[in-house]
Amino acid sequence: MSETMLLSLWGIGGYLLGSVPFGLVLCYLAGYGDIRKIGSGNIGATNVLRTGNKWLALLTVLLDASKAGLAAWLALKLTTPTPFMIGGWIVYGNVLAALVSGSMAIVGHNFPIWLKFRGGKGVASAFGFILVTQPMIALALLVVWLVMAILFRYSSLAAICAALSLPVFAFFYVEPVYTVFDSALALLVLVRHHANIRRLVKGEESKIRFKKQEK
Repeated sequence: MSETMLLSLWGIGGYLLGSVPFGLVLCYLAGYGDIRKIGSGNIGATNVLRTGNKWLALLTVLLDASKAGLAAWLALKLTTPTPFMIGGWIVYGNVLAALVSGSMAIVGHNFPIWLKFRGGKGVASAFGFILVTQPMIALALLVVWLVMAILFRYSSLAAICAALSLPVFAFFYVEPVYTVFDSALALLVLVRHHANIRRLVKGEESKIRFKKQEK
């Protein structure tokens, strides 16, 4: 099997795994109905938290992060680490497969085929992917997110700041091939938060709350 075909298969597999809408499924199972009809209408953990169920939101975070992380980990472990050249860089086959599979899982979370391509914003999935492929950078991003979330209590602002930090950390601490994928990932997160950015500028963005939303 050619390298291109193998990478394509990992990409398709990653996309399908990432497109599983755990937040939506968990809310249905817990009796909250369609999570897309409350709050921001998003299927991610931040909107699940608006049900008032912190444990359900935590489980959503873990499962969403696991999707892209698992996709990257499987590719890393099951693909032969054959070295080859891309644009003057030495890249190992299993590393490239992990980057492709994990990135496509994030795309699947953002644009799931089962929900007419209307998914989450991919923050938890992106973190799971980076945790597997670049663990030290993942910890640095977690610190950025926590500091911003605690100081300002805007989940979206924390995610945006973490996304902006990602290419910077990647440029200084990992190989160029990682930086390419990380930069694309950061751009995707920013684009998916365009509405949040507008609300932040207008002072209309919802803050992180831990009580059940009033009907």
